Order: sequence, then structure tokens, then C-alpha cells
Amino acid sequence: MSLNANMKLSVSNPKIWIVIGVTVAGVLILTAETRRRRLKGRCIVREDYGAFIERFQLLPFPQPPPPAAKQPLSGLTFAINDVFDVKEYVSGFGNPDWKQTHEEAGRTAVAVTTLLKNGATCVGNAVMDELSFGITGENLHYGTPTNPAMPSCIPGGSCSGSAVAVAAKLVDFAIGTDTVGGVRIPASFCGVLGFRPSHGSVSTIGVLPNSQSLDTVGIFARDPFLLNRVGHALLQLNQVEPRRTRHIIVADDLFQLSKVPQQKTVYVISKVTEKLSGYHSPKHMNIGQYILSNVPSLKYFLQNGANSLKALSSAMLSLQRYEFKTNHEEWINTVKPRLGSDVSDSVHATITATHENIEAYYMVRTEMRAALRSLLKDDGVIAVPTVADTPLKLNSNKALLSEFHHWAFPLLSIASMSGCCQITVPLGKHEDHPIGVSFIANYGSDKFLLDTVLDMYESLQVQVNAVSSLPPSLDSNANMEASKLWKEKGNAAYKGKQWQKAINYYTEAVKLDEINATFYCNRAAAYLELGSFQEAEEDCTKAISLDKKNVKAYLRRGTARESVHRYKEALHDFKRALVLEPQNKAAKVAEKRLQELVS
Repeated sequence: MSLNANMKLSVSNPKIWIVIGVTVAGVLILTAETRRRRLKGRCIVREDYGAFIERFQLLPFPQPPPPAAKQPLSGLTFAINDVFDVKEYVSGFGNPDWKQTHEEAGRTAVAVTTLLKNGATCVGNAVMDELSFGITGENLHYGTPTNPAMPSCIPGGSCSGSAVAVAAKLVDFAIGTDTVGGVRIPASFCGVLGFRPSHGSVSTIGVLPNSQSLDTVGIFARDPFLLNRVGHALLQLNQVEPRRTRHIIVADDLFQLSKVPQQKTVYVISKVTEKLSGYHSPKHMNIGQYILSNVPSLKYFLQNGANSLKALSSAMLSLQRYEFKTNHEEWINTVKPRLGSDVSDSVHATITATHENIEAYYMVRTEMRAALRSLLKDDGVIAVPTVADTPLKLNSNKALLSEFHHWAFPLLSIASMSGCCQITVPLGKHEDHPIGVSFIANYGSDKFLLDTVLDMYESLQVQVNAVSSLPPSLDSNANMEASKLWKEKGNAAYKGKQWQKAINYYTEAVKLDEINATFYCNRAAAYLELGSFQEAEEDCTKAISLDKKNVKAYLRRGTARESVHRYKEALHDFKRALVLEPQNKAAKVAEKRLQELVS
């Protein structure tokens, strides 16, 4: 019998159809079960947001018997990132190859032990950037923790899992390490508080080092009261300290780098400090210029037209690479660990780098601390944006990652290179992305900074809600208030004959309130001083279109036109000014002079 005949016979056999039916049903059931298991697995990931590498429990030390006071952190849970030694565990540094080539710890890290002694319970170690060498929070081996505030975006790193565990309310607080932003960036991106203490104020014994001169043990928390409690316990601070008047310094040049509108940051901070007792009115200054003038060793890093903060970040990254190479070059070359692409590129560049002027790295660090000590003393706090950009999308390409690093490190380098303490505070959202604003206090002023944030926090949130809840049509009130601050700064710069700075300030005012004729008119005056007559004329024309009776706009436009020999048009402007203000002496003199030129 032929093959075709066999096939026809088989197809016509009812038993064959029964077998086929059972087989198909089995396949469908198996497929459904596999899918169910996959979905179940995904639900498990969602339940802990992928924050943990390993769950375990370290119980607190026994509560002392009465009349001893209750342990300050009793009943609280916390997570640690994968750099802290835990007795009889292997810290993995965020990388399986590290874990496989190292032995169990003989004792628990001092910082973790301190928290256990104060009554807290550790519940596991969290995901992080490999070798603490990244600021995105992505991990090739353990997956990237899901940012509860923006699931489609990176959580930030290096301590991504610790930040996510706090933001998702999986723990009460968490600790991690901050070298060049490892606590501050993920705290900002996940919408929680992040505290980088003064360098050396928390023991790093039992903590895997990235760069000892920059490494700190930091804290994540959802509210300032808990952050204050944990900070006091971990840093062993005095509970009582005389209250000091606070001077807030707004780093205008740094907020200009931020993509967040300033009415959601600078305006909020200014409003709060105006209302709270014990606060001076905010002082506005150019921090980059101050650093350039007071850190002479930055000259070694001012290459290719880099500004002072780019130079500072260059010094910071050079110092980090030098110390990381000293710590881990032998292990990297021997083990050749498998690393994520972004981390691999950074580590390769670090291991292959040569260092010629090592002394300059440490000179910048010493000078930065002295410069900020001189500026802040014991009562000053600098307000800066935590990062300039909103969180990147997950799996962004290398070009976007490079740009993100380019803008992030200059802001982060101030505290890292000075050793000063810094707290990033969530200030609502902009376009659905969390906003983080940071406060930096002098080296050793950790209690002062913790207390300042605790003092300001509620008022900051009230002001944030007031600004955020306004409909777009009413939000101009906030813009108008903020724009007035810029106008006043422009006026001060103009009086100081700082023409370009005045133009920059008036431009910020215009951005916030585009229908205020005075802002254009004032900017025109500064343009005239610089000899930018076309720009001055354009601003005056805009001012006149907004306010037909603006005498100063006619006078300044007339001056601009006369300067480029357009005498008839200039004469018309001065005549118009005299119609509005017949006794104006400047207009009379100009009219007479131009009449002679025209005739």
C-alpha cells in the first residue's frame, strides 16, 4: 500500500482523532499551566519589586531590663545592600563571581551591629549596581528592582534595592553606601528621603570598599521623623543641641541646570523659609563660581573649557578610579568577572587608567572641605537639585547613559569631594517624575542638617501641594512670585554693573511670566550697556506691545535705534515718550538732539 493510502486510512480512523484531541488538550493545559506559573513568578517579583538578593533575619539585641529606656529602633525592620558583612554570610558586591570567590564573613559590619543594638531587625540584603560602580541601579545578574514611583524608569543606583524596599514599604528604612551618589540618586528617583552623612561619621568596618576617601554609609527612609531617629542611632548623636538660626543658600546656577521648573523647587524653598521662625531670608549665589575661586587645585582639571563643577566631578571620578584600582585590580584581572555592559566599560576604563597627579585628587578634596566650611560655618545650608535629569527609561542606550552621567556627577561631587553631609528630600512630581531637592550642611553638622530637614519637611510638603494642586490656568500665581525673585536679582546685578548676569536673571523672570512688560524693559537696559542694540530694541518692542504707556520702553528703544543711526525712528520714540510724560528731561534732550540730526 502506498504512503498516501496509509495517510488516508489513518485520517479516516476515529481513534486517531481521539488521540489527536487528547494530545491537543494536553498541550493547551500544559501551556496554560506554564503561563500560570510564569505569571505567578511575576507576581512574586512584583510583591517585593525585585528589591532583594536574599531574605534572612538578623534579630535585634535583647532589650535591657527596666528601668533602662526602650531601644530607639525597637520594632523597626531594615534592609542592607550587598556590601555589608553579615556573620556566616558572603557579601556579594552585587556580583555572583565575587560571591563565589570570597569566604563567609567572620563578623557583622559595625553599622549593621549598631542598628541591631538599637532594636531594629534586618530582613535581607538588597540588589545594587555591581561593585558599587554605577548610578542606574540596573543589575545583569539579579535583575533591576522596579521603581515604585515610575515602574518604566530606572530606580537609580548604586543602592537601588535599598531605595525600592523603602519606597515600596517592604521595610521601615534601609542602609547603603554612597560614594558618588549611591544613596542620593535612588532616593531621589524613588521619591524617598536619602541621607549621606559626613564622611567618616559612620564606621565602614565590614563594608566592601569602592573608594575609601568617598565611601559613606547612608540611610533611606520615607519620613523625616524616622530618618532623624535612625540617623541619631547610627551616628550616635546627642539628643539635645542648642537651636541655631538657619541661613539657606540657594545655588541659582545649579537650579538652572535642572529640567524641573523653578516654581516647584526654588519658589517652594523660598516660601517656606519666609514663613518659618529662625530662618533668614534665602541668599542666592553662584556656587560654581564660589568653588572656582576657593579651590585652587581645580586648575589641574579645568580642561577643554570645563566649568568648575565639571572639573570637580572630574577630580572626584579620578580619585574614585584610583582607589578602586588599588583595592580590586588584582581580583578583576585574576577572576575576570562577568559584568553588565555599563559597569564593564567603567571597570575596564578604571583598571587601565594611569594616574600622574594623584596628589591633586586629595588636594581638591581638602580645599573643598575648607571652602564649604568657610561658606557654611555652623548655621548654613545649601539648597541644590539632587540630580539635573528625570529618571532614564529602563534599558536606555549608551548615548543616553553617557549624557545622564555627564549631568549627574557635577551636582553629586559637591558633597562627595567635601565630605559634607547631604539629605535629598522629595518635593512632589513634575510630569509624573519624582522631584528631589537636596540640602547640604558643613562637615560634621549632621545633627543640624537632620533637625533642619525635620523642621522644614511638613511646610515643604504643604507648599508643594499648594503649587501642584493649582490648575494650569492658576499656576501663574506661583510663576509670578518666583519671577519677581528673579527680577530683584537682575536689578541687583544691574546695579553692580554685572550686565550679563542681569540679563540671565531677567531671562529667568521672562520664562516664568511672559506677559510682564517690566522684565523685557529691564533686560533691554542691560542689553544697551553691552551694546546689544538689536536685542534691546526687540525687548522694548515686546514691552510696548504689552504696555502701550511704558515710557522707559520708548526711551530705551529710542536709544537703541539712535545708536545704529536710525534717527527718524528714534525721534518718533522720544516724541511718544514726551506725549506720555511731557516733563521727562531725558526725552526732551534726546528730541532736540535728534531733530538737529534729522534736519
